[in-house]
Amino acid sequence: MSSKTIEKLQWRYATKRFDSSKPLSEEKLQILKETFNLTATSYGLQPLKLVVVSNPELKTQLMPLTYNQPQVRDASHVLILCIENNINEDFITDHFKRVEGHRNTPRTILEPFEKALIENFSKKQTSEIRQWMANQLYLTLGALLTVCAVEKIDACPIEGFEPKKYDELLGLNKKGLESVIVLPVGYRDESDFFINLKKVRRGVDELVIEVN
Repeated sequence: MSSKTIEKLQWRYATKRFDSSKPLSEEKLQILKETFNLTATSYGLQPLKLVVVSNPELKTQLMPLTYNQPQVRDASHVLILCIENNINEDFITDHFKRVEGHRNTPRTILEPFEKALIENFSKKQTSEIRQWMANQLYLTLGALLTVCAVEKIDACPIEGFEPKKYDELLGLNKKGLESVIVLPVGYRDESDFFINLKKVRRGVDELVIEVN
């Protein structure tokens, strides 16, 4: 198959070694920020925040909290994908105020949906809401990895870290946030053993089921 998009997806891999001497440009970083903002989320609520760390000393402090994975120290930036501590009535109301302001949608149209959503979330357990928010976050992760490939930015999604210690160090608790995914981004070091390894996938024929 000949496709520039597929070629770029073939090019990407979970980068294990970053070249610390190659920072991302502000333009590239802004593309990732915009991607995070534009990614689809359920109801459009965006129960997420993106924390961007570029300070070398702070990245070094994060390394032992990430089981000494060097990516967080050497990457140009460390993106930390976070969820809100909870979704309450005020959060949902603020969303509908934005809808009203951006689209000039009459309150008579928005209010029934707003009330239904508030009622729906009021019946959910905190654990259910947290899982729902995490699901939304993984949508943004997929979008970020795809855009990284298109923009020739290297990345390595990391779940192996200590969230509570991250939250404490970065003061995320005070912001009502909880870290879920760590995503170092930058440019690969040519010494990375994984650069030239073939991508291993089950294959389209095995993964895709067509129903005609």
